[in-house]
Amino acid sequence: MEGTSFLEEGKKLALLKAEINKVIVGQDYMVDRILIGLLTGGHILLEGVPGLAKSLTADTFAKVVGVDFKRIQFTPDLLPADILGTEIYKQNTGEFVIKKGPIFTNLILADEINRAPAKVQSALLEAMQEKQVTIGETTYLLDDPFLVLATQNPLEQQGTYPLPEAQQDRFMMKLKINYPNRDEERKIIKRFTGEQSGCMGEQLTSSTTSPGETAVTKILSAKDISEMRKKIDGIYVDENIENYVLDIIFKTREDSKNIACGASPRASINLIKAAKGKAFIEGRNYVVPDDIKDLVYDILRHRIILTYEAEAEEITSEEIIAEILEQVNLP
Repeated sequence: MEGTSFLEEGKKLALLKAEINKVIVGQDYMVDRILIGLLTGGHILLEGVPGLAKSLTADTFAKVVGVDFKRIQFTPDLLPADILGTEIYKQNTGEFVIKKGPIFTNLILADEINRAPAKVQSALLEAMQEKQVTIGETTYLLDDPFLVLATQNPLEQQGTYPLPEAQQDRFMMKLKINYPNRDEERKIIKRFTGEQSGCMGEQLTSSTTSPGETAVTKILSAKDISEMRKKIDGIYVDENIENYVLDIIFKTREDSKNIACGASPRASINLIKAAKGKAFIEGRNYVVPDDIKDLVYDILRHRIILTYEAEAEEITSEEIIAEILEQVNLP
């Protein structure tokens, strides 16, 4: 009966992805990973050049799942209060009232997070970790589910404040978003320039359905997400799989001329959680080694700190992860 339940949930999630694909073309990898993050409560850092539908994907996810969505454009003059909220003094009553910030939502897009200074980044990341916000003397719990999708541009570095490695570690996964292939981009052109496409420009980041925008149907609810998370917690992970994960993580901590600092215990936790989420999406109630191999790059690429020598030789974290996978025996 349990296996049947997981298959049914898998069909429901397949329907959800099909609904998202009505709007998003050529970003199956990003959609799958965001879905894993949503189902396991893991925040995601998206790295890619502008125009790859990151904002549109977040907006579409919110509509299909039926949760609230807010987008914050990070800028150098942004203040922590602009995200968290603040106390406002009302002269007519002589009292302070709380004005909550955009952090109080289910799905938040922190656009170009590296454009804001460290104090603002820390305010957001603290909320991500603690799932609560303190304004004045009062602490408020954030909505459930709560997921942060943060984006950063890998090319433009002027006027940016790169996320410190310790703060990047708060993100379950770091995704590298690539360009669509030729056929996918042809579909995008037709979708956004056809007779029924409407205006192409602002539509990419619109949070409401415009005349030319493809309508999507709500498939899940916040309650569905909560129930699915409970089932994911119960997914079976064999001891051999756990040892495989530990072997990989501990390899990053060995003395190496290329690795200055290895992955933290958060990497082990998140790799298992993400693997459970992937198994659930595929209708399984158990994790297989391929789940780990498929997710390990997204979990580790922002957690391995390279030495100066490695950076000088232009060695990437992906190359190091590939070497580790060759050295570790597959269960």
